[in-house]
Amino acid sequence: MDELLGTIANAGYVLIIFLSITLVSTARPFYPLPSKISHGTKQPLQTSRPFNVAHRGSNGEIPEETAAAFMRAIEEGADFIEADILSSKDGVLICFHDVTLDDTTDIADHKEFSNRNWTYDVQGVNTTGFFPVDFTFEELKTLRVKQRFAFRDQQYNGKFSIISFEEFISIALDAPRVVGIYPEIKNPVLINQHVKWPGGKRFEDKFVETLKKYGYKGSYMSKDWLKQPIFIQSFAPTSLVYISNQIDSPKIFLIDDITIPTQDTNQSYWEITSDAYLDYIKDYVVGIGPWKDTVVPVKINYMQISTDLIAKAHSHNLQVHPYTYRNDGSFLHYDFHQDPYEEYHYWINTVGVDGLFTDFPGTLHNFQEWTSPLSKEESASKLLHEIALLTTSYKN
Repeated sequence: MDELLGTIANAGYVLIIFLSITLVSTARPFYPLPSKISHGTKQPLQTSRPFNVAHRGSNGEIPEETAAAFMRAIEEGADFIEADILSSKDGVLICFHDVTLDDTTDIADHKEFSNRNWTYDVQGVNTTGFFPVDFTFEELKTLRVKQRFAFRDQQYNGKFSIISFEEFISIALDAPRVVGIYPEIKNPVLINQHVKWPGGKRFEDKFVETLKKYGYKGSYMSKDWLKQPIFIQSFAPTSLVYISNQIDSPKIFLIDDITIPTQDTNQSYWEITSDAYLDYIKDYVVGIGPWKDTVVPVKINYMQISTDLIAKAHSHNLQVHPYTYRNDGSFLHYDFHQDPYEEYHYWINTVGVDGLFTDFPGTLHNFQEWTSPLSKEESASKLLHEIALLTTSYKN
């Protein structure tokens, strides 16, 4: 009976994925808000191995940050779905990575928006393009998303729209098992410069309000957190400190390339990875999310000697979730012989990370299922879950 119920639940979810691929969204969100699908007692989040974080969804297969990419990641076994949160001109929070729409949407085909091309200062660099902050949410919904990289599958280009932060949350809540979210407070300096909310509220305030609306709360590994897992991430340390008084959900401080200073405090990589700074930031975050090539430097596409960043972070009781792992040959260093499983083995078993941002969550899930099956405790939790399903079906 439990297998039948599981099959029905998964079939319903697959149907949603199919509809998301075949239907073209208009300004109205295609995904039900708030969450309306009921799966009864859900299989809990695994916590015995590093977290599988679906970077912008399963974007190695489907255009990034789309509903279909997020749902595909869930189907493939991701523990968390990750999204970059920006804002439209009218204050609707959206899932989109770039500060401009040029590279991953069909904005160039929309002649009605040809006069929206502007140049803004973005982290000290004059950047020209079509910025989401100059479009209403309804206008953004008329655009279609496309694959970022030419060497990836192009068949889904033009089939999906930009989605809201709320739609993203609903996708996670509607999953047939417990799936966490990993939203980023993206470019807060830029957003707060160009988008104004009533009452003097900031981008960060709206971000937290949305999370609270959908019941996200609780410190890392608390009962509330395990029910609705979340990590809040940002490259802007002041944003993380600012929201620490508003929500107790765990936070991750993202760290860029060694040449790029923090976007809000202009601090260097060396300063923010010092023992003194890690000792300071640990009061506000549970971990760091560094670019993986800063953890283990690369020269002529070969791995060099690992830095002490992970050891240093762990000594301050901070988790480390590096980014980004990709199957594509052009992204794999020569050491791994074009084999993403070799890369996962190295980072999980040799380097010792606590989570991984990946464009291909299905590949990471397969590796972990083969090499580190669930612990006895989680197997017991799964058994209790199956018993609960049987009990529920008997009562009904």
